[in-house]
Amino acid sequence: MTEFTPFPIPDGKVEANGQIYMQDAKGGLVPLEMVKPQDQLQDETVRKIIGFWIALSEQVARQKAHVIEDIDTFVDLLTEEYGARVGGPKGNMQLKTVDGLFMIEVRINDFIDFGPELQVAKELVDQCLTEWSEDARPEIRAVISNAFHTDKAGMVNRAEIIKLTRLKIEDARWQRAMDAIRDAQRVVGSKTYIRCRRRERFDAPWQNVTIDMAKA
Repeated sequence: MTEFTPFPIPDGKVEANGQIYMQDAKGGLVPLEMVKPQDQLQDETVRKIIGFWIALSEQVARQKAHVIEDIDTFVDLLTEEYGARVGGPKGNMQLKTVDGLFMIEVRINDFIDFGPELQVAKELVDQCLTEWSEDARPEIRAVISNAFHTDKAGMVNRAEIIKLTRLKIEDARWQRAMDAIRDAQRVVGSKTYIRCRRRERFDAPWQNVTIDMAKA
């Protein structure tokens, strides 16, 4: 069996005045003998699984940090040796073994938010929609309306907003609105994604090496 130390989870029992209690979901203390055996067993099972799960999550986080550090070290060495960095302009890259059987993909995704220029864009788009209301195709009106609707988190639909800038519409107000959307975009953060792949032969399809519990 693989040795793995779980994260320390309290047993949920409280001792008071020489008696053992379990705390209920409302914060009250229930004498241990009053808690059903099946509820105690369920409590122990959940605590045991959660302990291993948290420890595994922390190990995965540490592993990702080690992987990024190793890749950064490799890139720095190549930069020092050849005077040029590996990967695309955003740091995306593929690293492969000489035999072509193992590969690491690095993807860096930016998180985009919108500044106040977006309200200017919306007013210009609304002007266009009002004038085009009779002639505009229903699908274009739907795309425009969906873009400025807020989602469940109260945020505009970023993907739909970006789609608007790809529509071929020559109206001068529309063009100014699209310029406002582009000016409104702000990169507020980024996240690095690591994907490891392997294959049995050089001409075989790639298989992901998954550490996603849902896909394991």
